Amino acid sequence: MAVLALIYTSLPALLTRTAGTGPDFLFFTTIDYILVNRDSGTCVNQDSPPRETLKKPISALLFDMDNTLFDLVGAQIAACDCVVRHLGLDDGDELFSCFLTGSHGFESTENIRQYMEERRIPTNGMYDVACRIYATEKLRHITPYPGVIKTLKAIREKGFSTGIVTDAEKADATLRLGKCGLSGFFDCMITFDMVGVKKPAPTPFLTALGTIRAQPEHTLFIGDSPRRDIEPCRKLGIRTVYARYGDRFSKTQDYTGADFVIDRMDEILGIVENLTVSHS
Repeated sequence: MAVLALIYTSLPALLTRTAGTGPDFLFFTTIDYILVNRDSGTCVNQDSPPRETLKKPISALLFDMDNTLFDLVGAQIAACDCVVRHLGLDDGDELFSCFLTGSHGFESTENIRQYMEERRIPTNGMYDVACRIYATEKLRHITPYPGVIKTLKAIREKGFSTGIVTDAEKADATLRLGKCGLSGFFDCMITFDMVGVKKPAPTPFLTALGTIRAQPEHTLFIGDSPRRDIEPCRKLGIRTVYARYGDRFSKTQDYTGADFVIDRMDEILGIVENLTVSHS
């Protein structure tokens, strides 16, 4: 049987899950409850909570990582250019398109193998070298967006709880945050390999809330993806900030489903100022 974890508004630490089917979490809030099924990653109650119930001060902030705190896409593009130059070609955009449209996933280096095989480039030996170049150059080109460090410092000085919810693996997330000098700004980091499902499944968000003992109605989430960040948080009663500057794949960037929209990270400070719980 699956374990039912009762997560009240104080959100204690999550109970250990066991194998099985059926709801894994029965999540109570002050406005409703949401049944979360581990296997499907969907909310049984799909209705967003009434927005008037969310007009409460915040005490915690959760952040997406890639393309919210730093430009991962830009780093990937730069890394792809380095790989194709090593292979004697100059079509880095074609390699990057494999990461965007391939069947292996956005982060998988199997996309490099696909690119090489399509061009009849021998993979023996050369593939491993290409992967090392890609990983090294991608990390080297990752830098925080302007205003990120200043903003996170100000948020921590105000006493807010903070966390990261990312689809990256823990090892990759740790390296990226360390490269950007951001590791010390967060109370928790929830990664794909920790919870076994990716966003927009509710489990990563619920796990973050439970880890920092935050109530959803007192939490603000900042992310660049309407589908993977904003929409699932709204269903959970978490207020949302659409980091439009990091959404390279939107055709119009006119998404209006978030509570707030920012074009620079430091705009968060004004939002937080208006939604602050007294920390005196």
